[in-house]
Amino acid sequence: MSTHTLTLRDRLQSGFVRGLASLPDGALRVLVGRPITVDGQQLYPETQLGLKLLEMAGGPPLDELSPAEARARVAQDARSFAGSKVSLPEVRDLEIRGAEGNLRARLYVPDAADQAAALVVYFHGGGFVVGDLDTHDNSCRFLARRSGARVLAVDYRLAPECPFPGPFDDAVAAFRSAAERCPEFGADPDRLGVAGDSAGGNLAVGVARACRTEGGPAPAFQLLFYPWLDLAQKRPSYQLFREGFYLTESDLDWYRDRYLAQDGDARDPRCSPIAVDDGLAGMPPAYVATAGFDPLRDDGEEYAQRLRAAGVPTALRRHTGLIHGFFNTVSVGRVGREAVLEAAGALQLGLSRPN
Repeated sequence: MSTHTLTLRDRLQSGFVRGLASLPDGALRVLVGRPITVDGQQLYPETQLGLKLLEMAGGPPLDELSPAEARARVAQDARSFAGSKVSLPEVRDLEIRGAEGNLRARLYVPDAADQAAALVVYFHGGGFVVGDLDTHDNSCRFLARRSGARVLAVDYRLAPECPFPGPFDDAVAAFRSAAERCPEFGADPDRLGVAGDSAGGNLAVGVARACRTEGGPAPAFQLLFYPWLDLAQKRPSYQLFREGFYLTESDLDWYRDRYLAQDGDARDPRCSPIAVDDGLAGMPPAYVATAGFDPLRDDGEEYAQRLRAAGVPTALRRHTGLIHGFFNTVSVGRVGREAVLEAAGALQLGLSRPN
């Protein structure tokens, strides 16, 4: 179902979530109970409330669902946490070239009068299996409005129907097509960035690496939200946050098994950009945002540290009280919105006009 055709149930549920999340922290603490502390970090009351609401919604674990059922559940969660739609002068559905044909895409224009705007190509999260333009629609609207950049969201093909390296190939082809079409999109080709959350962050890094290696138009900036960058190795944050904080270790295993066509693919740098340490010199500057209570926390933080070691200007921001998925909560409550607002500021700076 499209976010443009919400049912009455969806609207009531979304309004209920927004109403609870808007309560002051003291009231939220009464609702959610004792603070949760792990690894020296305390979960925000608002985040704890969101977890309680998801628990109340119930449903079988991901590994008992088919891909179609998982996509439907993620779409329902997205509607519940979407909130009020961010208004923009123009939102345009279009097609962009993929690896084996055209892909759906959506262009978000915050200022129709600016014909030399920055453009960021955005890849949504969802473990390479779930998610689409609609699950990330409001967050892309927010990012465009708050950063001043035009955002081009790409609906790449999903596994298991299209396993690795299909989504990677689509991402690279779509970015190159976007670079060619900058004049059509009212964008400055010298102010072209790449961004993504979770699995989309993996694709964004993969695009940057491919452009560095193969030449041609390249992103001037990377914006990454809790990226999943290693499908071959589990870092300590997997064990710390293996269950109870929305994204679980078993969820990641389920996604991985559907994305990989062959077990050996996991160490391919197109699949796991930090599985092989081949140096990161020459990569574009980056802003990496991680969540404190996230099994993927250490993936993003290790990548940021390696970029810095390679001399790449990099900002790393850990949001200690948040969980995986905060990019999709910009219109519900405060804490996720503030985190994405900060990232939007980094994007604005990273793709600012040269002097």
